Amino acid sequence: MTDKLLQLDNATKHFKVRKFLESNQKVRAMENINLEIDKGEILSLVGESGSGKSTTAKVIVKIHPLTSGKILFKDRDIYNGYYDKESKEYKQEVQMIFQDPFGSLNPTHTIRSILKRPFLIHDICSPKKVEMYMKQKLKEVGLEPPGQFLDKFPHELSGGQLQRVNIARAMAVEPELLLADEPTSMLDVSIRINMMNKMMELKEKNNISYLYITHNLAGARYIADRIAVMYAGLLVEIGPAERIIQNTLHPYTMLLKKAAPQPEKGFSEEKMNLSTEIPSLINPPTGCRFHPRCEYKKPECDEKIPDMREENEGHFVRCYLY
Repeated sequence: MTDKLLQLDNATKHFKVRKFLESNQKVRAMENINLEIDKGEILSLVGESGSGKSTTAKVIVKIHPLTSGKILFKDRDIYNGYYDKESKEYKQEVQMIFQDPFGSLNPTHTIRSILKRPFLIHDICSPKKVEMYMKQKLKEVGLEPPGQFLDKFPHELSGGQLQRVNIARAMAVEPELLLADEPTSMLDVSIRINMMNKMMELKEKNNISYLYITHNLAGARYIADRIAVMYAGLLVEIGPAERIIQNTLHPYTMLLKKAAPQPEKGFSEEKMNLSTEIPSLINPPTGCRFHPRCEYKKPECDEKIPDMREENEGHFVRCYLY
């Protein structure tokens, strides 16, 4: 066993396009993704909408089956091996926090009913101790006094409170890895930082690893140990968070960096080159998928996707500039 908790080895997911006379076409949502997450690490996956971030998370939790490649959790293949029978053990060890706090909780159930199920399904405690455990988890995520939340329905809570309930539900089974899919994007700006602080606090307390998915490079810098940048189904840059920010290599990462509000410039945003959209993932370009939007493009960019190479120690980039 190593310190690697999760490892994606050329993980690929294609979706069939179900159109008349076009049954052979596929959406190449993620291709040849190679990622590692160590125990106790926060890796942030960054990219704009449609880049394949959520698909990556859903393949890890087996909402979508993998098309090719491997995903190893604690050195065990989750699709062809130890976890092949959809074991409760994997579902307990890997949990997901969804983006929409309003749509991820059953509106007809009370918070008590919602929180009780994971404790009982995974035999975390006896039925007699469930009440105590539920209150303890609500306290951990900052919902106090916990007794006043248990008998409420989701519509009676704010977005921030609901997302805390989601985190409490995920934490109830004592997971080793949490996949957080833009967990703060639907919350008020004033409480986003509090939510990220709470997640980091839980990480330190319980030695939990995170895959933190976001389109916000500034938020990724705040919470993550390392940042991986994804564009049109491919990883284009990955490295230590501060190095990604201070020594940005890929032109797409530079574009994301420009889009972030800059306090030193009065929180103004620089103009971005958005003359073209993300390329279609049904028939993506044969070369670099970012080159139609890139101001540094070379002739070879249109011919073949560049390989991922290590430019500095632990800092990898997929670009012909390097």
